[in-house]
Amino acid sequence: MSATSDVFSRLPDALRQALVDSLAAADTVVALVVLDLDQDLRFRDGLIVLTRSRLVAVQSTDAGAKVQGWPLAEVDLLRCEDRGGLGTLEATTKDALLGRWHYTVGLAKQVAVLVDLVSQAKAGVRLDEAGAALEPEIPEAVAPETPPKVGVLFKLLRFARPHIATLIFGVLLSLATTAAGLVPPYLTWPLVDDVLAPYQNEVRELRAAPEQSDSARATKLEALRHEHHEPFARVPWYLGGMLAAALLAWVLAWAQGWVLARLSERVSADLRNTTYAHLHKLSLDYFSAKRTGDLVARISSDTDRICNFLSDTLMDFATDILMIAGTAVMLFAMDPVLALATLTTFPLVAWLTLYTRNRLTHGFLHGSRAWADMTSILADTIPGVRVVKAFAQEQREIERFRAANDRIVAANDRVNRLWTFFWPLVALLNQIGLLVAWALGAWRVFDQRITVGVLTAFLAYIARFYTRLESMTRMAGNTQRAAASAQRIFDVLDRTPSVPEPAHPVHPEKLAGAIAINGVSFRFGNRQVIDGVSLDIKPGEMIGLVGPTGAGKSTLLNLVCRFYDVSDGAVVVDGTDIRSFPVAEYRRNIGMVLQDPFLFYGTIADNIAYGRPSASREEIIAAAKAARAHEFILQLEDGYDSIVGERGQTLSGGERQRISIARALLIDPRILILDEATSSVDTQTERQIQEALDNLIRGRTTIAIAHRLSTLRHADRLVVLARGRIVEMGTHEELLANGGVYKWLYEAQARMEPRTETGGAG
Repeated sequence: MSATSDVFSRLPDALRQALVDSLAAADTVVALVVLDLDQDLRFRDGLIVLTRSRLVAVQSTDAGAKVQGWPLAEVDLLRCEDRGGLGTLEATTKDALLGRWHYTVGLAKQVAVLVDLVSQAKAGVRLDEAGAALEPEIPEAVAPETPPKVGVLFKLLRFARPHIATLIFGVLLSLATTAAGLVPPYLTWPLVDDVLAPYQNEVRELRAAPEQSDSARATKLEALRHEHHEPFARVPWYLGGMLAAALLAWVLAWAQGWVLARLSERVSADLRNTTYAHLHKLSLDYFSAKRTGDLVARISSDTDRICNFLSDTLMDFATDILMIAGTAVMLFAMDPVLALATLTTFPLVAWLTLYTRNRLTHGFLHGSRAWADMTSILADTIPGVRVVKAFAQEQREIERFRAANDRIVAANDRVNRLWTFFWPLVALLNQIGLLVAWALGAWRVFDQRITVGVLTAFLAYIARFYTRLESMTRMAGNTQRAAASAQRIFDVLDRTPSVPEPAHPVHPEKLAGAIAINGVSFRFGNRQVIDGVSLDIKPGEMIGLVGPTGAGKSTLLNLVCRFYDVSDGAVVVDGTDIRSFPVAEYRRNIGMVLQDPFLFYGTIADNIAYGRPSASREEIIAAAKAARAHEFILQLEDGYDSIVGERGQTLSGGERQRISIARALLIDPRILILDEATSSVDTQTERQIQEALDNLIRGRTTIAIAHRLSTLRHADRLVVLARGRIVEMGTHEELLANGGVYKWLYEAQARMEPRTETGGAG
C-alpha cells in the first residue's frame, strides 16, 4: 500500500467519506495534505487533494464537511506563505481568489511539496501515482531508518587504534586459549587406542576362552595386568596433560577476558567522549530537530550496550570462531569423510543465523526508538515537574510513560518470539549433527576405517564444535543490538555542523565591535525568516531591535552570533566576514543574556564564572554587583557557594536573570547581546538592572531586544523589523514622531502597562 493510501485510511471518517463522494470514477489521487486549521484559525482537520485533473479541498465544519473542487486548468496559481507560526495556502485564477486555507508551520514542507506538484502538473510534467517519490508530501510519512548492518561495528576499530598493542596482545591470548582448549580431546585418542582398548579387548578374549578353570583364568588375568602395567603407567601423564591444558586454558582465558574487558572499557569511554565532543560541534539546527532524551540515550545506554558487546559478546565470538576453525581442522585431519558428513547441518545453521539476523534488525531498531521515546518523556517531565504539578497532570504523564513503556515491551516481544524459536531450533540441528557423527562413526569403526580412539576424540571435538556454534548463534541478538546502537552513535558522529569552521581562519584577537549586516537573508526550512536586511552598527553603539512576534529579531541576533549561517549576504565584524573567524574565538568576544536564563547545577560562583572559569572571587563579586545580584546572593545561606538546583530552580526568575547577566559581564565582551534580558523580572528589579546596563554598555557594541519598549528609549538607534525586513529606523523620539509601526507598538504597550506594572518575577 502506498504512503498516500495509508494516510487516506487514517483520515477522520467524515473527511474520508466526503472526499470519496466528491471524486469521480476517473480521478486518481496523486497527493494529499492534511491541514490542521480552519478558516477561523481553530484547530480542525481539513484536506487539500491533488488528482490527475483537479484540486479538491475538504474542510470540517460544525455541520459536517464542506467540499470544493476546481479543474487544474482553472487554477492559475497555488501559492503558500508562512510567517509568525501561521501558514496560508491560496488558490487563485488570473483575477479571482478560489480559496484560502490555513495551517501551522509544522506542515510547511508538505504544503510546499504540494504547491510544486501542482506547478509541475500545470507545466505538463506527468505525475506518477502516489508512491515512494511522493511520500514527502504526506504529513504522517516518516522516512524509513536505514537498517543497521553488522559492518557498522567495524567503524569502531578507529577507536581501538590508540590501544593497538593491547588489542594484539588480546588476540594472541585468544589464539593461545584456543590452542590449549584443543589439547584435551586430542589426548583421548592415544589414551583409548594405546591403553584402554587393547587391554579391554584382551580381557574379553580371555574371559570368552572355553574350558578354562577359574584359577587358570585368574592367573592369566593377573599376567595380563602385569603385561599392560607399562601402558597404564602412561594414563596419569595423559590425564595430567589434560589437566594442565585445562588449567592453562583457564589462566589464558582469564588473562584474555581481563585484557579485552579493559580494552572495551577504554574504547567505550573514547566513544562517549568523542560523541559528546562532537555534539558540541554541531549547530543549533541539529538540536532543534532532536529530543533531549534521545541524545541522552545515545550517549548513555547505546554506548553501554556497545561496551557490553565488546567486553563479552565480541570476546566470546572471537574465541568461538577460533575454536570452530581449529576444531574443523582437527576433524578433517582425523577423518575427512566423517568430518564432511557430520558438518552437513552447518550450512543450514549459518543460513538460519543470517535470516534471523535480518529479521531481528528491524525489531531492535523499533526497540531503540521506543527506548529513546521513553527517555525523552523522562527528560521532559522531570525538569518540568513544577508545570506538571501546577496543572495537575501527574496521571496524564504517568499514562504517557506507561504507553511508552508498553511500546518497548511490544517491540521486545516481537524480537523474543523470533529469538526463542530460533536458538532451540539451532540446538536441535546440532543434536542431529551429533547423531550423524555417532552413526557414521560406528559404521566406520565396524568397517575398520577408524579406531575407537579416533571416534572418541572425534566425538569430543564435534561436541565442542556444535557447542561453540550454538553459542555463536545466541550471540546474533547481542550483535544486532550492538549494531543498532553503533548506527545511532555514528548517526551523530557522521553529522557535519551547518556552521563549519573556516578553511583559512582569520584569528579575531580582541574585536572593536563594528558590525555590518549586508543584505542578509535567512530561511528556516521553507520559511523566509530574514529577507534582505542591511544594517551598519558602529563600535560602542547600542541598537534596539523591536517588532511584532515572529518579525525575525531573535533570528537576526542568532546570525550575528553565528549560531546559524546566513542564506544570502554576509555579517561582517571589523571588516571581516564572521565565517572567516574560528567559531569559538569569535564567540569569546560576545556576551549574551538570553530571554530564558539557564543555570547549571552547582554554586552561584561557578555559574557566574562559567565563561571565565579562572576568574577570581573578587572579579565574580564585581560582576555580581554590576548586575545588582550581590545583595540577594549574600542573603543566601552559603552566599556565593550556595548550590542552585538543576536549571536554577531554587532561585526566582529575576534572580536567575541577574546571575546570567553577571555571567555575561564577567567575560568583558566587545559585543553585548541582550535578548529580552529584563523580561523575567519585575519593574523594581528591572530598574536596578537597567541602571547597571546603562553604565556597562558604554564602550561595547550592544544589540538589545526588550519586552518593554520603554527600556530601549535610550538606545542610539531603534530598528523596527516586520516580516523579516527593516521597516523603520531611528531614535525613540523620531519613530514616535513618524507615526509608523513603532508608535503603534509603543502605544499598544502603554495601554497595557497599568495591568502589567505589578507583575513579573521576583
